[in-house]
This record gives sequence, structure tokens and C-alpha cells, in this order.
Amino acid sequence: MHDSGTGSTATPSRRAVLAATAGLTAALGVGGAAHAVTTYATTHTDRRLRVVIARMSLEEKVGQLFVMRVYGHSATAPDQADIDANLKEIGVRTAAELIAKYRVGGIIYFTWTHNTRDPHQIATLSNGIQKASLDQPRGLPLLIATDQEHGIVCRVGKPATLFPGAMAIGAGRSRGDARTLGRISGTELRAMGINQDYSPDADVNVNPANPVIGVRSFGADPDAVAGLVAAEVKGYQSSRVAATAKHFPGHGDTAVDSHYGFPVITHSRDLWERLDAVPFRAAIEAGIDSIMTAHIQFPALDDSGDPATLSHPILSGILREELGYDGVVVTDSLGMEGVRTKYGDDRVPVLALKAGVDQLLNPPTLDVAWNAVLKAVRDGELTEARLDESILRILRLKAKLGLLDDPYVSDARVDRVVGTAGHRAAADRIAERTTTLLVNEGGILPLSRSTHPRILVVGADPASPSGTTGPPTTVLAGALTELGFTATALSTGTAPSAATIAKAVAAAQDVDAVVVGTYNVTAGGSQKTLVERLLAAGRPVVAIAVRNPYDVAQLPTVQAFVATYSWTDVELRAAARVLAGRVGPRGRLPVPVQRADDPTQVLYPIGHGLTYQTYAIDRA
Repeated sequence: MHDSGTGSTATPSRRAVLAATAGLTAALGVGGAAHAVTTYATTHTDRRLRVVIARMSLEEKVGQLFVMRVYGHSATAPDQADIDANLKEIGVRTAAELIAKYRVGGIIYFTWTHNTRDPHQIATLSNGIQKASLDQPRGLPLLIATDQEHGIVCRVGKPATLFPGAMAIGAGRSRGDARTLGRISGTELRAMGINQDYSPDADVNVNPANPVIGVRSFGADPDAVAGLVAAEVKGYQSSRVAATAKHFPGHGDTAVDSHYGFPVITHSRDLWERLDAVPFRAAIEAGIDSIMTAHIQFPALDDSGDPATLSHPILSGILREELGYDGVVVTDSLGMEGVRTKYGDDRVPVLALKAGVDQLLNPPTLDVAWNAVLKAVRDGELTEARLDESILRILRLKAKLGLLDDPYVSDARVDRVVGTAGHRAAADRIAERTTTLLVNEGGILPLSRSTHPRILVVGADPASPSGTTGPPTTVLAGALTELGFTATALSTGTAPSAATIAKAVAAAQDVDAVVVGTYNVTAGGSQKTLVERLLAAGRPVVAIAVRNPYDVAQLPTVQAFVATYSWTDVELRAAARVLAGRVGPRGRLPVPVQRADDPTQVLYPIGHGLTYQTYAIDRA
């Protein structure tokens, strides 16, 4: 099979696949049944898998533990710029060369590594990667992973179906919607050859200042988060995609981004049990296939100062022994600063394995990490038996997902399931149930085409997440125009200048209402000044928080305030339908919003959310 990156995803015959995997699945008697990984830990299954492990060289075993990035849209013929990037960072030209040299057990797709141009290209890349691995002596299929959380973190964009993010789903409060999201997203990912998704986020976001989790979390109520995590896990895994709960033991209460620093969680052990642990327990009970570690210090669980990713007490003591989890444990990216602060890049993978990790994700320099693990085994610091434990878990997962039977995908399947009208309609319906109305003084909403025909849409236009079309002001204006208004867009940015503010205020004189999109408003920031100046201009002003709902606390005089929890098209279009009264607001805050001038006081509690019926009754 030729992997051109744009051509056919024609695959080897089933007979060839079975030959390449030595008929392993038939011998094991396992396939794609959606059971927990632990159901495969039977003596019979494990004995067969151990035969495979026993045939592997030490180098092959080491490779099986790594999940690595690689540049390019094609496994064998990437663009020259991607070849150059691969040579610089990995010392190989292509994904096929990466697999041949290091025998990695997994690949992670990113947008920035140019892996995810479009569904057919992704499927062809996936097939090329699987073929490159199966062409090796004793070749095994790969786990192909990505971060498809939806909302603000996605790697596969349009025309795949994109859903609201976790906090929006938390506002919708529907476990059925969470499960539908997982089922549809999983079905589409699997059709493109992606079989492991680093989602859902199981963190309980109790810190409004959290810079790295925030709206990626379902909310601040651990029981509500747990129910939605479990539902999404079941949805993904019903589609034969391994779900991954992250970031254990809980990243929801930090003001430091572990990509750039080393956060410390100060929760007591008792608080951890009541808060952070609850969604992870639910994920394990739901049969979660993999759990991702956090690069955080958690002194109440391990006072050594090590990050959880490298902590034997946390990963082996708590996760394995106390919580009884025997599935795959994957590190968060080993290129993040939080895991590199205390130890060198050669020590981190070895310490992670000693702590109880199975998969080593995206080390900054694969050659350093791979050789460090190899040396640790040869020097006796790690035993080969310890590697075998992790490889057994990884192979159990590959068997469960049906990859040992047939890891390939087809163009026909891509056409049949990715971004279908039915899937997109489901996403739209789910989004409508998440839009949250926090303020509506005097019943300014819904806007009427007869009284507010001309609308100005201003505000922040952060870079479009997850391959949506964006920018937000343009999407909102377009959606309102489709609903019968005359709407114009004026991007004012996240830090509008005095001149930009003056331009917006002048434009507001010629319309009947102003919609302003806010993005992380601060007390002294010019976004707040923009809203205040627009209010002073005398036109009705509707603010839409396109990321954090906490913005409402900074805008106490705004007449109407809506939270969308993300600026993806599906959420903004749903918000436009709410503004226009085509659907009523149904979302409820999944996090509390504290007063800006006194954070000890709650301005809007969990569960707050207005409806239009409230104002219809008031006006009657």
C-alpha cells in the first residue's frame, strides 16, 4: 500500500493483516467487545500475550512504551519542511523511519505537526503508520492517539463533527449528551484510524484562576463531574476508542500551568478523597482504558517533592493498589516544564516507569529517553520483567480495540461517518442545551427582529480552536444575519486600544443593540472599559463570555450576560439562536462565580441559570 497522504486508503487484505499479526486475535479469542481492560487479564489471554512479549527484543520492548509525535501528513512522503523538522527533533525523516528505528508503540497526532489536514488524509496517514509497523519483524499495530477533548482543545477540525467542550457539557447537565458526544466523536476518530483519545478531562475545576484546565473541566461539583466523565468514557469506548481520564491525581486547583511551571496542589488527603478522586473512581468503575498523569506536586499524597507522574506512592500506591486500577497509565507530555523541573530528560522516563507508568508520551528528545530506559534495564535499575508488565497492559488494550485483528481503516468508512448531517445536528442540539443566561435585566433578551433589527457584534477574537472557521465576532454576526437580523462584525481584540474602543462606540450609534464577546476580562483591562463605554452609549448591550463564565463578575452593570464556555462555531451558533429566541437558554452554571471585589462571596452559585419564561411571568 502506498501512503501518499492524499490518495486512497486502500489496505492490505485481511489475510495479510492476520498473517502480520500471526493470527493473534483468533488465538486470544478477543475482539472489540466494549468491556473494561481488566476483563482481558485472564490467565488464557495473558499467556498468549506473554508469548508475543517473549519473542520481542529488549529494544522492541523499550520502544513499545513510547508514544511519540512525528511531523507530516504522510507516513512515508511528508512535505520537506516536515522532513526537516523530523530530522532536527527526532533524527529521522518520516513516521515510517521513526517506527523502524525506535519500534514505538504509539503515535500522537497534533495540528501543529501537520498530522490532521482532513479526514481522508488522517485515515491514510494512520494506515501508513500501521503498515510501517506491521512490516517490521514481529511488528505490532500502534495505538494512535490525539487530544480530542472538544471545546478549546481539539486536534481534528472540520469537517469532523465538533462538540461543545467539557464545561459547556457540565452546564447542560446531561449524561446522555456526554455519552452521545463520546459515541459520535469516537466513531469518527476510529474511522480515521485514531484509536486512543486523551479525553475526558476528569479534573474538578475549583480555582477560577486555573490557567490550564478551566473550561476543559466539566465543573466544580465532583459528583456532577464524575457522572459526566463516566458517561463520556462509555460513549468513546462503545466506539472502540480508548478513553483517557486526565490528569491524575487531579489538576483542578492550581494557578500554575504545568506546561510552563511546576504546580503545587495543597489539598489535604481528606479533601482529595472528597473532591479530586471522585471522577477518577467513576472513570475506573466505568471501565476506563487509560489514565493520564499530572505533572503536579501533591504533598498530601507524596511529600517527596516529585511530580505525580514520577511518584510511586501516587501511581502505584494510590492508583494501582488503593483504587484497584490495572489499565494503561500514560504520562502527560514529557516535554512539559512541570515534569522537567527536578530531573533531567534522561531520568524522567526511567523514574516514570519506576513509579508505575506504562506509556511515555512525547519526550522532548526521543533518542535520549529511549536510550535512558534501555540503559536502565541493562544496568539493572529497571528489570525486563517490569517492562513486560507495562507491555502486557498495552497489548491487552490493543487486543481489546481489535487492532491485533485489523488496524486499518477505509475511505468508505470515512465518507459514511465523519461529519455527517446527523452527527452535526446532534452537536447543535447538545450545544443549545448548554448556553447559559446569567443576567437579563428587564428582559432585554431575546432580541426581536422588529425592535432590534440592526446589531453590532464586537469583542475579542482569539485564535480559532479545533479547526473551526472563526473568528467569533464573524461567526456570531453571520449566525444572527441568518436568523433575520442585520448584523455587522467589528473585532476589538482581547486588549482594545482607546482608538478601537472609540471606533466601537461610534459604530454603536448606528445600531439597535450591541453584542460584545468577552475573553478573560480583568479588573483593570480594556475589555472592561469597552463594555462600560458601550453601556454609556445608551444602546442595549449583551455580553457573551466566549471562554470563562467568571467574566460576569467583572461586568456588574451589564444588562444581559450569556456564557458559552468556548468560542467554537457550534457553541456560538447555538448562542445566536438563544439571543434570537429561537431556543430558550437551558444551561446552568457548573462552577460558582465569586464577586470580583470580594472573592469570599458567591455572586452566582452552581446551578444558576435564567430562562426566558422567568421574564414572561414577570411582565405578565
